[in-house]
Amino acid sequence: MNGASREALAAARERLDALTDNTSVDAGKLAEELAAVTALLDREVSLRRVLTDPAQAGEAKADLATRLLSGQVGGETADLVSGMVRSRWSQSRDLVDAIEELADTADLTAAQKAGALDDVEDQLFRFGRIATSSPELRAALTDRAATATAKGDLLRRLLGGRVHAATERLIVRLVTQPRGRSLEGGLESLSKLAAARRDRMVAVVTSAVPLTDQQKQRLGAVLAKMYGRTMHLNLDVDPTVLGGISVRIGDEVVNGTIASRLDEASRRLAG
Repeated sequence: MNGASREALAAARERLDALTDNTSVDAGKLAEELAAVTALLDREVSLRRVLTDPAQAGEAKADLATRLLSGQVGGETADLVSGMVRSRWSQSRDLVDAIEELADTADLTAAQKAGALDDVEDQLFRFGRIATSSPELRAALTDRAATATAKGDLLRRLLGGRVHAATERLIVRLVTQPRGRSLEGGLESLSKLAAARRDRMVAVVTSAVPLTDQQKQRLGAVLAKMYGRTMHLNLDVDPTVLGGISVRIGDEVVNGTIASRLDEASRRLAG
């Protein structure tokens, strides 16, 4: 993608990250619904042209998407897609490619939340090696005469119970809805997405008052330097911290709040 589409995709990735950072959002369900939207727009060429028509107002296109998806997918998915059609896209196909990428990313995020991202990345790689070394299997999975249902059933028999659920969903979707991708090219793209997820860390930041944009930028830069990886800040405001901030990255907590220091002082006095 280039031009407007690249900017629109970058904004959509940020919205997806913010959405899936919320622990109440089911990333696996989000992935399935985004995949369904991908299939719809890939099939309905006239619809995706309307949703990416630069002559139409972004809000009008968003309203149309919301009406079409209402009752078919969850509110998070509908809001995400509506936000995407507000953006400008260089080509109508770019919108579908972007939604497809978000579906794959959501599945990888589900695996990351389950602590299984490394396993999924390894399983994608190993499946690619197996398919490459088995001409019969590759032929069966890429046979244009075979139905998507037949290919999906074959993969579920091969993979069911042997790989993570996210791995199975990603491979089944790639094979049954290739959208012009080769098996090898699709698996390589999935591996790159998995690697990108692995290099991203999330810091849960709790402060007594909302941080300013400058404070957020400074904190993000400091944490990225400390951990050597890109850092996304998930911000929460809790007046009970009394001042300062608390930062949680995985199982590690960096606590600089007044409340924590008072608690520590009380423990020392009591000791």
